[in-house]
Amino acid sequence: MNIRFIFACLLAVISLNAFSQNSVAEEIAWVVGDEPIFKSDIEEQYLSLQSERMTIDGNPYCIIPEQMAIDKLFLHQAKIDTVVVQDSQIAREVESRLNYFIANLGSKEKVEEYFHKPFASLREKIADMIRDQYSIQQVQSGLTKKVKATPAEVRKYFNTLPKDSLPYIPKQVEVQIITINPVIPQQEIDEIKARLRDYSQRITNGEAEFSTMAILYSEDKSTAVYGGETGFLSRSALLPEYATAAFNLNDTKKVSNIVETEDGFHIIQLIEKRGDRINTRQILLRPKISDKDLTEAIARLDTIKKEIVAGKAKFEEAALFLSQDKDSRNNNGIMLNEVTHTNLFEMSQLPSEVGKLIDKMNVGDISEPFVMINKKNQREQVAIVKLHKRIEGHTADLAEDYQTLKDLYENHKKAKIIDDWVKDKQKNTYVYIEDGWRNCEFKYDWLHNGTTSTSK
Repeated sequence: MNIRFIFACLLAVISLNAFSQNSVAEEIAWVVGDEPIFKSDIEEQYLSLQSERMTIDGNPYCIIPEQMAIDKLFLHQAKIDTVVVQDSQIAREVESRLNYFIANLGSKEKVEEYFHKPFASLREKIADMIRDQYSIQQVQSGLTKKVKATPAEVRKYFNTLPKDSLPYIPKQVEVQIITINPVIPQQEIDEIKARLRDYSQRITNGEAEFSTMAILYSEDKSTAVYGGETGFLSRSALLPEYATAAFNLNDTKKVSNIVETEDGFHIIQLIEKRGDRINTRQILLRPKISDKDLTEAIARLDTIKKEIVAGKAKFEEAALFLSQDKDSRNNNGIMLNEVTHTNLFEMSQLPSEVGKLIDKMNVGDISEPFVMINKKNQREQVAIVKLHKRIEGHTADLAEDYQTLKDLYENHKKAKIIDDWVKDKQKNTYVYIEDGWRNCEFKYDWLHNGTTSTSK
């Protein structure tokens, strides 16, 4: 079971508040270490699965409590390892979930009505769930961080797989891209800087709090909801210009000068430094792109395309010298898949604007200029793409699909490590299972390992 499964379970559990008031609310089904698993917890998760139209391959009254027991083993280890999950990280996840609920249900009041919970209680419940899941992830990552397969191991693994067990690789494509950012008029930049200078002056004069101004005016929605707070980040996790300005700040009451990055224009306030990590607040404003700016950029890129088609330039050369996509221009314009870290994309992994075009193109075709959203800074940009390579769907082959098979083997090794860890952890953990919850085909031998008890 994955995090998405558990998250879906727990969210729907929140909506079943009335159920938890009945007579079985405090009856214990399992105990793992000194942590109880209540019958109501299990029942609520099962009901939640039904409401989410999710299915379990097996008896839910066996699978659900066993997964909860496994999670408790990892959470206990997280306490031993003093695993720390940043509050700012949890807060972002919580706000993202709550905003999703509001967007889908219509209002904060409707969310409270749907889940039968006050908003504050709902926030707390989700925060606890996210904190637990991050803690489990960190423990598992620590156990498997040294897993790295060699080519010889991958080859051996591939040769041992039955032919009917080899993974099916969906259609993949290799895409070249050239992007141009529309020219922003100087007047637009001047107006943005004037607004940021006004904000900075009002904060410095004590007329307003930086956090309040960030909530009201910052265009980075991921931080604005937290008063512009970024959370503790290393220098490498920040844009270079932002990092330089932020780490040069020493007074938490002062505001930085205006900083320009690829995201837009920022003013920054220091919250705290901890070694090589820093927590700051920011207000970000992005220049607006007019239809006229976009039209001019499309015309420029259309001229470039015509020169490539006429043989006056190569796509790779145009990408190197003209493209403003830093990730691809030094790679012959070939896009990098950030999920697989390869040049190949499944169709669903491409940006939607690119995927719609590529799906109808032949190898070697170049698209007309089109407008797309740069996912890094959320700005509109103009692009052309070329279908460089297409690999039709097929059964995995060692030569063509080495990276896929390497990932498959490494995941296999990681699963084995985690599986062995759970079995070993059982031997030193007290487990009590109540009558009526033991007649199961568990994945792990909870009834006979170590300090397991089946009677009081």
